[in-house]
Amino acid sequence: MSGRARLTLCSAAATLMASCALLPLVDPATWLVQAAFMLAIQSGAGAAARRVPLARPLTVAAQALVTLLMLTLVFAPGQALAGVIPGPEAFRHFGDLLQAGADDVGRYAIPAPLSDGIRLMVIGAVLVIGLVVDTLAVTFRNAAPAGLPLLALYSVAAGLSDGAADWLWFLVAAAGYLFLLLAEGRERLSQWGRVFGGSGRGPGGQPGPVAPVRTGRRIGMAALGVALVVPLLPLPAIQGGLLGATGAGVGAGNGGGGTISAVNPLVSLRDSLNVDEDQTVLTLRTNTSDLSDMYLRIVSLDDFDGTTWRPAKRHIVAVPDDFPAPTGLGPDVKRTEITTRIAAADGYAQDWLPMPYPPSGVQIKGNWRYEPVGMTLVGDHGQNTSGKAYQVKSLDVQPTAQQLAAAPEAPDSVRRDYTKVPDSLPTVVAQQARQITRGSDNDYEKAVKLQDYFAVTGGFEYDTQVEVGNGPNAIARFLRDKQGFCVHFSFAMAAMARTLGIPARVAVGFAPGSPQADGSVAVGLKDAHAWPELYFEGVGWTRFEPTPTRGTTPTYTVPDSPGEALPELPQASRSADAAPSTAPSASSGCSAREKKLDDCAGALPADQSGQGGGGAPWYRIAAWTLLGAAVLVLPMLPMLWRLRRRSARLASAQHSAAASGAPPGRRDKAGAGGEAANGSGPAVLLDEPEEEAGAAAAGHVLAVWRELTDTAWDFGIEPDDALTPRRAAARIVRSAGLDETAGRSVHRVAGAVEQVLYAPEPRAEAGLADEVRTVRAALQEKADWTTRVRAVVAPRSAVRALWDLADRWAALRTSSAARLTALVRRPSDQRVG
Repeated sequence: MSGRARLTLCSAAATLMASCALLPLVDPATWLVQAAFMLAIQSGAGAAARRVPLARPLTVAAQALVTLLMLTLVFAPGQALAGVIPGPEAFRHFGDLLQAGADDVGRYAIPAPLSDGIRLMVIGAVLVIGLVVDTLAVTFRNAAPAGLPLLALYSVAAGLSDGAADWLWFLVAAAGYLFLLLAEGRERLSQWGRVFGGSGRGPGGQPGPVAPVRTGRRIGMAALGVALVVPLLPLPAIQGGLLGATGAGVGAGNGGGGTISAVNPLVSLRDSLNVDEDQTVLTLRTNTSDLSDMYLRIVSLDDFDGTTWRPAKRHIVAVPDDFPAPTGLGPDVKRTEITTRIAAADGYAQDWLPMPYPPSGVQIKGNWRYEPVGMTLVGDHGQNTSGKAYQVKSLDVQPTAQQLAAAPEAPDSVRRDYTKVPDSLPTVVAQQARQITRGSDNDYEKAVKLQDYFAVTGGFEYDTQVEVGNGPNAIARFLRDKQGFCVHFSFAMAAMARTLGIPARVAVGFAPGSPQADGSVAVGLKDAHAWPELYFEGVGWTRFEPTPTRGTTPTYTVPDSPGEALPELPQASRSADAAPSTAPSASSGCSAREKKLDDCAGALPADQSGQGGGGAPWYRIAAWTLLGAAVLVLPMLPMLWRLRRRSARLASAQHSAAASGAPPGRRDKAGAGGEAANGSGPAVLLDEPEEEAGAAAAGHVLAVWRELTDTAWDFGIEPDDALTPRRAAARIVRSAGLDETAGRSVHRVAGAVEQVLYAPEPRAEAGLADEVRTVRAALQEKADWTTRVRAVVAPRSAVRALWDLADRWAALRTSSAARLTALVRRPSDQRVG
């Protein structure tokens, strides 16, 4: 296997090994096999293009084209011409898949399902990283910088995972990178004809340069050190969904099960309330005459960490035709089944489906999954509520105060999951809960006293100007200041109930909306609400309303016997019996100022970015991504071009010296005159004819001479092609103030140039590349730091790239004109008969 083939193989292997860090994020891991196959095709296309050979930009373009065709064949064959040639429809399909993948990433926990969107994102990312690594390490033969994209791939994966096996994936990625560096070092050393065994020495016993593989190893170890340190830094983390630690698992999308953990809706709510005027997001019609209990529940928050409440990891299944009976609901409790038809506005793009609780059946089109514990529906594979119309059958459960008071103790499984409180919860919360409920005979009386304390007797004020707050002391501050809104009241009551041993959770959704003239009910953004649900065996999860002036007071919190009347509780924030109105919903709960204060975080967001939902268009994201990449890459092009040109010239000199002992007829002519033909040598000398036997030697020596003069140019000494090599060398030594050692190196290279130009049998001398490195080191030592930085980042000699392009364009025009003339001109011996 040739050195470059080995380097190509190691490049693909390094990318694939770094991609293994993504394995914990997606389940199943079959995408890795597909990515490996496509990566092999991409690398093979690059190897074939380099063997032609094509110019480096054309090689990269060919690989990119092959990659695009593969992605089209796999992900958009139905939208492409002949199933492989992408067109506008295919690119639109790519955009839809990426948008769906982004929705899945924001919604699901680790490991996410292998949906088409996520599969495109993962495989596409691996192929892009593979293309960058192959371009740097193989096409441009500079493997050390290829560690940066590999590091980026590993870092992203490590940042999203839970950290349990990050060290293993780090070792795998690091091994791939080191193999790549070793392959590059062997390939370069094989070209130089040198045996790997430490630093070489130039003529006269002068120390030679450190092997490039050693430099690559140093860069590689530095990059690996960064990869080890960065995950340990206290960097900001994104919470929720796939990017957070709210749970693990997600539905597979085929109706066969899976798990799901949603992004925290209390965080998302703030976006939906950032409107100056209320907006109707849901319109419903129902066959019940009492709308006071028509709460639309979206999701329950049952995981309490002492700081906030969030949805727990839950198992999900296909949506059943008829929902099972709610957990804990006994046969003696009165219930009525009602039917509600709901229509969501086009701009309300919600992953969870708002429904009355408890639902007994849902009729809706689209990709939806059922979570049995919370009895909720969640969209699958990018499905949301935007523009959806659906019908829900639900139970209007009507327990009595006596039934709740006589409820037996909840089962151990319910108590274990719903009475947990973290050690970080301030002790004042439990102490105050016991004080408020002192003298209670059962959990029902304790729950009513807690509700009364917040809603009536405790002196609390409903104030949307109060910030949501965070940290373990947020509830304690609320109990002290006695000001807040629905989030504060529901959080505090649920936490207190748990300290008393009452199973509790927080529900998020909408309070009853406003009746309209046509008999419908309008639910607006400002109806967003949060309320606690407490569990009573025989009744199930039961709503309480501790928030003053919001929602409606449950009738079962008022005893049936007149002698046991409790203090008057607040009524609904809007009367269900009010005269019909044609105006939009106008709840008194949340004002336009809430958007500045993160208020009333009780419902999920409406997508305000556009009526169709889904965020910015994919083409705008792609355009900004390309613009950002251009901003980052364009300033580096002169430096990259200069590094590549230096490497090629000095490698050419090493190769020439290794082959100089061969007979003239068998000398390697690769690169002969390459520099000269591109303006590398003195202009007056390039036009002189060269004998075929000495062409290779002359070309290599002239390349080294051009590298020396360009190096001096980078440090401020402009070249003068009118001077002879000997006088040009003296000018460089004098202008830079070089010492005797460096001066000898300059004159030795100049002497080699004169020898190959004027000697009857020119031969390349050994060690010229080492002499150039010696001169460069001396120039760096003499220059100040600004000159040294500019010589690397913005080298003056990089202008030759533009000159080369101009020369090639002129040559192309000349050759094209010649071909056109040959096509239209009649041959001289053609006869007219």
